[in-house]
Amino acid sequence: MVNFRNRIAWVTGASSGIGKEIALALAREQAHLILSAKNPEELEVVASECRKYTPFCHEVPFDLSDPEEVERIAKSVVNTYGHIFLLINNGGISQRSLAVETPVEIDRKIMEVDYFSHVIITKTVIPGMIEAGVGYIAATSSISGKFGFMYRSAYAAAKHAIQGFFETLRVELKPYNISVTIAYPGRIRTSISLHALDKEGNEYGKMDPGQSNGLAPQKCAKRYIRAVKRRKPEVLIGKSELLMVHIKRLLPSLFYKMVSRVKPV
Repeated sequence: MVNFRNRIAWVTGASSGIGKEIALALAREQAHLILSAKNPEELEVVASECRKYTPFCHEVPFDLSDPEEVERIAKSVVNTYGHIFLLINNGGISQRSLAVETPVEIDRKIMEVDYFSHVIITKTVIPGMIEAGVGYIAATSSISGKFGFMYRSAYAAAKHAIQGFFETLRVELKPYNISVTIAYPGRIRTSISLHALDKEGNEYGKMDPGQSNGLAPQKCAKRYIRAVKRRKPEVLIGKSELLMVHIKRLLPSLFYKMVSRVKPV
């Protein structure tokens, strides 16, 4: 397996949750880190922790919902740091609202953050990876990228789009020795539900019971990075909720009965 020591690794969504733990895990390997998130203060806290393990840790805060800013920052990062050895597209936002009550503007915002920002950043770093003859790309989807779920219409749509884009990219980039891994976390003990958007575009502000009892983000990050190192096409990460993915594949009629009975929060 590859070691990321002294390799440039760019992690988005690095200020909390899965992204934070991925950043810390890579720091312990003494990777050369570029950390991004929207909130500069929260990002600084994570960067300070990472600098206990690696001297090379730079913060690049920006807003994933602004495609022009995403493109500008991505080009700046590549121009400044050169070949990105590892890119982890982890930044994202969730949703807690019925499709019929959700204005399309919110659908668009979630799509910008959870899908298009990943596409823009990835397309910007690919030429450097091709030139170097090596690269690792990862994208954080969700089990909502495997099946639709109540109150998650825009979120599930974006995560399904992640699967389509990065699966295609994996095939296209294989001849260049660039691997692509899609991670599908289930319920992970993070604050994602607190910051999810409701039908008004405001933060949901509540911790889902399933989320609070989910897998620890440290364990999630460990499995995530291990899958990337092993060049796995995809990795499911979570607890018993992952069974729904397999039930849908093997027993679809049972799945559709079950999914309508699962509590949405």
